[in-house]
Amino acid sequence: MADEHPAGAVPVLTIDGPSGSGKGTISRRVAETLGWHYLDSGALYRAVGLAAGWSDIDLSDASALVRCTFDTRIAFRGDGHAEPRVIVNGTDATDEIRTETAGAAASAIAAIAEVRAALRDRQRAFRQAPGLVADGRDMGTVIFPDAHPKVFLTASADERAERRYKQLKDKGVSVTLAGLLREILARDARDANRAVAPLRPAPDAVCIDTTGLGIDAVVERVLALLPARQGQGF
Repeated sequence: MADEHPAGAVPVLTIDGPSGSGKGTISRRVAETLGWHYLDSGALYRAVGLAAGWSDIDLSDASALVRCTFDTRIAFRGDGHAEPRVIVNGTDATDEIRTETAGAAASAIAAIAEVRAALRDRQRAFRQAPGLVADGRDMGTVIFPDAHPKVFLTASADERAERRYKQLKDKGVSVTLAGLLREILARDARDANRAVAPLRPAPDAVCIDTTGLGIDAVVERVLALLPARQGQGF
């Protein structure tokens, strides 16, 4: 069955969803609780988009972006208890890749099939014992189709914009709530309508609407889906 791991495979839990759904925060918390590795796939796309910007590469130039994808060195550093630092070509770009500009660049290059293919093996390399929690937009549909369980987080666009607004204001970034809402709706449309790996739940994913829910409540819902929590084992 598609939702069962091949014999001996390292277990993977995927958490997909749109921007602001909470997948990053929830994935880190779940990974920390389980003692598993964590993959922030969006950071890879943002890092490539950032590197492309540093090199003045046109985001519509697929061949140049593919070369940039292969050439960009990306490393994650941290102790597992906080958001890891993201090092791009030797530079700490943790804050820069979280800007709306980097997010827009990531969304643009994510629509290019050749870029997605170039990043596929790099993402799958994160699958290491004892297990992996992977968050993104196509983790359960494309990158780890045998993952079990698969989760798809959603939340209203208004709440996602408010969450992002608070995050950026706390960092001293000047933004408007109305502007963030427009950007989120635009990105939702791009991600859902792209020809390659569009944003959508996997057929066997469990959908969780996080609107109005606290982090702890969502983490518990996700952990309750694990076979080990249900007495099934992996």
